[in-house]
Amino acid sequence: MNSEVLHVIDILGTFSFAVSGAFFAMEKKLDPFGVLILSFVTAIGGGTLRDMMIGNLPVGWLRDETATVVIFVAAIGSMLFSKWLKKLNTTLLLFDALGLGLFTIIGIEKGMQLEFSVGVCIALGTITGSFGGVIRDVLLNNVPLVFRKEIYALASIVGGLVYFLLKASALNNDAAKIICILLIFMIRLLALKYKLALPVFYVKKK
Repeated sequence: MNSEVLHVIDILGTFSFAVSGAFFAMEKKLDPFGVLILSFVTAIGGGTLRDMMIGNLPVGWLRDETATVVIFVAAIGSMLFSKWLKKLNTTLLLFDALGLGLFTIIGIEKGMQLEFSVGVCIALGTITGSFGGVIRDVLLNNVPLVFRKEIYALASIVGGLVYFLLKASALNNDAAKIICILLIFMIRLLALKYKLALPVFYVKKK
């Protein structure tokens, strides 16, 4: 995938997660500064952790101000149009699911550039897509989605595996990435719609 297309995916993912973070913050009735902070950590949290793990320093958003501008615009726009957007019950879920798919590809691509194994690349994709939400949920005093029974990180893993299978075929590389993004997006939405979940094991209290 050429750098221009990858950059567009990065911007779309940043915008999607920034809007998602803003909506979570507004649901908790945080002030505008709180909304902006939650948008920021949701959008760049996973990528920051990934860059620190692979030694890509300074981390991406410190070297490119585009991410900061996109997050600011997304947060302000979410606050200004919140009354209209809240009428769309699935808005938050759509942006969160889209961000998950987009950022998973970004993380996988970073791993491939460093010639890591398939497993490590998928792990980096999952971290990039999921851990901004983990930081967001911790700040909001919620149990992170990725640690609950909901299918979240698993969507990234499945999408990553399918991407590498498609990449091994004769399919165009850009097409494989688009399919991966859409697959993750659909898995997440279908899991929510049909309440699909991983099994959980509880220790019963006596």
